[in-house]
Amino acid sequence: MDTVTHGLMGGTLVGLATVDPQVDAVTVGFAATIVGASLIPDIDTVLKFKDNATYIKNHRGITHSLPFTFVIWPLLLATLSNVLFGLDFFHMYLWSLLAVFLHVFVDIFNMYGTQALRFFDNRWIQLGLINTIDIPIMTLLILHLVLWGFGFNPVTWFFIIYGTIAIYYVVRALYKQILIKKVSRLLPNDEILRLFVMPTLKFFEWRIALVTKDKFIVGRAFKTQVVIYDEFDKIGPLEKDLYQIVKDNKDFRAFSYFSSIYRYEITEIDESRIEVRYIDLRYLKNGHYPFVCILILNRDNQTIESSFTGWVFTEEKLQQKVA
Repeated sequence: MDTVTHGLMGGTLVGLATVDPQVDAVTVGFAATIVGASLIPDIDTVLKFKDNATYIKNHRGITHSLPFTFVIWPLLLATLSNVLFGLDFFHMYLWSLLAVFLHVFVDIFNMYGTQALRFFDNRWIQLGLINTIDIPIMTLLILHLVLWGFGFNPVTWFFIIYGTIAIYYVVRALYKQILIKKVSRLLPNDEILRLFVMPTLKFFEWRIALVTKDKFIVGRAFKTQVVIYDEFDKIGPLEKDLYQIVKDNKDFRAFSYFSSIYRYEITEIDESRIEVRYIDLRYLKNGHYPFVCILILNRDNQTIESSFTGWVFTEEKLQQKVA
């Protein structure tokens, strides 16, 4: 989820904590600790300052793993709250643990996912039910805080709000299954090798991307109507000599690690240089695929002159990245 939603979840947990007689929830120290716990797994966002490739490959990785969720983050925050605010260590550990766990748990429901089971299983868990920014969820969380501010019982409303959110998740899951069946009927089952049905900001609008034996197909679902926007013939793998140049490039490795379905294009720049562009097909928006990896190769000396991976929404900005 986005930072605002995680922060709001932290605020609702502060309201829930008013039920605990061992803590004074309505204090700066407690609120700062719990909201901080709700945000701290995303501290890996600082990796953006190094480069996009490092950030893409590591975001929601180790900081969302089992040791960090259940041990490192809760212990760190409980210690800081005890030292800085004199709060009870054991209770702060439990409340911090709940806040961190909730952060990691809700992140598995979007397309990015997390390595929540890392150190036992390094695979990404990405259920693809909820968009990173979800207005209904955000609205419900704000409603909880508003009602609490007007004097309603924050504990009672915590369970009402989160019960409603749980039902919303179930509805989203059922709706996704309907869309999967709808898309699957477009082609014979033996032709679809991989199928992605992914949420957007709008409840009834979902991204569609699928791989067949011969094609990549990209579209959208509006309610239960599926519209195909692009079809691309599959081409063979990158030529062996070119692949040897790009395979160890950090931008390419980050892109291929993150992207689940992509194609590539090769463009001649001049006699010695070519552009190899890898395009993630999951994020078509307004006729543009914004998540790419672009590499400028010099075939004469078998080197990469420049490279970039990340989100770019105009061709002009993309060319600036690799200039």
